[in-house]
Amino acid sequence: MSMATAGAVFALSLVAALVAGYRPFGDYLFRVVSGTRQSRVERGIYRLVGVNPAAEQTWGVYARSVLAFSAVSILFLYAFQRLQNHLWLSLGFDPVVPHGAWNTAVSFVTNTNWQWYSGESTMGHLVQMAGLAVQNFVSAAVGIAVAVALIRGFARSRTDELGNFWVDLTRITLRVLLPVAVLGALALMIGGAVQNLSGGTDLTTLTGHAQTVTGGPVASQEAIKELGTNGGGFYNTNSAHPFENPTAWTNWIEIFLILLIPFSLPRVFGRMVGQNRQGYAIAAVMAILALASVTLTNVFELSGHGTVPQAVGVALEGKDVRFDVSNSATFAAATTLTSTGAVNSFHDSFTALGGMMTLGNMMLGEVAPGGVGSGLYGMLILAVITVFVAGLMVGRTPEYVGKKIASREIKFASLYFLITPALVLAGTAVAFATGNNSTALNAGPHALSEVLYAFTSASHNNGSAFAGITVNTPWWNTALGLCMLLGRFLPIIFVLALAGSLARQQPAPASEGTLPTHRPLFVGMVVGVTVILVALTFLPALALGPLAEGL
Repeated sequence: MSMATAGAVFALSLVAALVAGYRPFGDYLFRVVSGTRQSRVERGIYRLVGVNPAAEQTWGVYARSVLAFSAVSILFLYAFQRLQNHLWLSLGFDPVVPHGAWNTAVSFVTNTNWQWYSGESTMGHLVQMAGLAVQNFVSAAVGIAVAVALIRGFARSRTDELGNFWVDLTRITLRVLLPVAVLGALALMIGGAVQNLSGGTDLTTLTGHAQTVTGGPVASQEAIKELGTNGGGFYNTNSAHPFENPTAWTNWIEIFLILLIPFSLPRVFGRMVGQNRQGYAIAAVMAILALASVTLTNVFELSGHGTVPQAVGVALEGKDVRFDVSNSATFAAATTLTSTGAVNSFHDSFTALGGMMTLGNMMLGEVAPGGVGSGLYGMLILAVITVFVAGLMVGRTPEYVGKKIASREIKFASLYFLITPALVLAGTAVAFATGNNSTALNAGPHALSEVLYAFTSASHNNGSAFAGITVNTPWWNTALGLCMLLGRFLPIIFVLALAGSLARQQPAPASEGTLPTHRPLFVGMVVGVTVILVALTFLPALALGPLAEGL
């Protein structure tokens, strides 16, 4: 079987598994976020934090709850890293430097998981488990909770209430993320992933040299890092490390975990607004963009564009032979289409056009299918913009699932869309203006690509890197930390404000002039609007970087 054929079988089997899971898993998510019964454990948590689970919140209170929880999480994780040398299972590691601790605390709380450090030589086991892995759960739950609050804005009418953040956070963590992550960890352990509390094992290499191989609670962190579209690896080489991702079939499982929740959430949208076909339309948009990206990334990498790849017939630099070119390209597409950022190959060693695809995936806004929760609410924002544009074309007030999209709603949607491009382009410009681009290890267009990738990854809360650039400096850790913080929470505020505005509306009955938003025409329009907006925003930067290098 040729490499291209094997890659096609690998990708198609993933598609089949996701299609099979869309309805049952989506329905389970719907029951979790819509149910009213509380378990004994959940009631205990609500009493502990002083929350009345029956009380609902306005969008402002919901937003303040998200921000307060995240602020406390950042402070806790920062202190955890600074004090790790006094903690159990510290493995003798020193405290993390202040600017590095800030960057990592913000990174994991914002679901970015950008890593300037080597995990196996910087973080003790307790910090990895009780600090980083815990944030993998709750930061993912925050994203899903915000998406559910936006759906409630579409589904409800004449109310200021969007649910209760603390209830959503608790249910999603305990009923969805935790049980699926446990199953994922068991599967990875069967495949050979490590799960222990070892401080390291001394071995003799084939060349006769001594080497210490660090163990740790790897499989449990690996499962939630993929399921929650987090991406932060236990080891420096992330999912290319055999202790994290031992075989080709565990590679399949990891990609499936990455895509499972984001591709199932449109089903929740359809169920909650009472129109399953609306969920199918959103899922179709995501699928079209995702399949196009996976296909193009594979084509660019399998064609091996470039002097050396063409000479040897394949672009294998930076890729593990366990996964070959196609499986590495599919993983790279999945991890940048979502906000995961995990890697099983070196994106900086991709062909110029293959690297451009990973950049472009993030610049789409990571909506195909995007991060857990953030992908869905990003796609719904694009749907709102699309119906507004369509409304202008036909001269009618635009409507989406029974809600009018007027000036207030489109302002929130526009602000949401403008935040991350502003952070990416301004950050890249400042890096070059201040000379901090000198830490890039390459020159010319590729250097621009490396700096652009870093700010794109941070601002879109992805966390992957071209890695041909040194970012462990006070300037880079501070600048990227600010981009992660603003790129996560400003859009969330605009999403919740939009949800509150929609929830207060009275439903608008469909008429002859209402644009059907469940048909192929609308699906094509959303795809077009997404691609055109991204092209108009980022094409000049891409033309100076990966396009110039590739051509």
